[in-house]
Amino acid sequence: MMKNNLAALLVCAPAVAIGLAAPGGAQGVLPTHRLSAALAAEAATEVVAACAKQGYGVTATVVDTAGEIQAMVRGDGATKIAVLTSYDKAYTVIMLGAARNEDSSGAIAQRIGSNQPPGGLVKEPHILLQQGALRIKLGNEAIAAIGVGGAPGGNFDEGCAKAGIDKISDRLK
Repeated sequence: MMKNNLAALLVCAPAVAIGLAAPGGAQGVLPTHRLSAALAAEAATEVVAACAKQGYGVTATVVDTAGEIQAMVRGDGATKIAVLTSYDKAYTVIMLGAARNEDSSGAIAQRIGSNQPPGGLVKEPHILLQQGALRIKLGNEAIAAIGVGGAPGGNFDEGCAKAGIDKISDRLK
């Protein structure tokens, strides 16, 4: 009996999928927003410039909602660690921020804290529970994140990330 039900499901699934994607009907299609490459690069460039004015050589990485890199700018004097942590911080806030509508990696790090069970989220690749990344939003929708690594503290990284978002904010409406 289970084989027959599975066979019926497999036969019906393509028909349902075709019906949902039929021309003239947008049922089952989710609208999404994404930063352009130019806007992502502009934000990352502004982050690096803002931190450089304070004497920090940082890397800024912008990721989309899938955690894929859209733009990365490595500032003068930024280390390899800055490159890695800027991505990991951005990835962390875009992947974990949605569940509780947290807009910064610092808020996530504070919530999760150091009381993590063995094998928890920190064991997952690219999850870095440190301050230094912010979600980029269009209204209430997170459409990207920008992470910063290399300043002498996550609060400075996050401040520079905010400068990058502020630079493009007039085009996020």
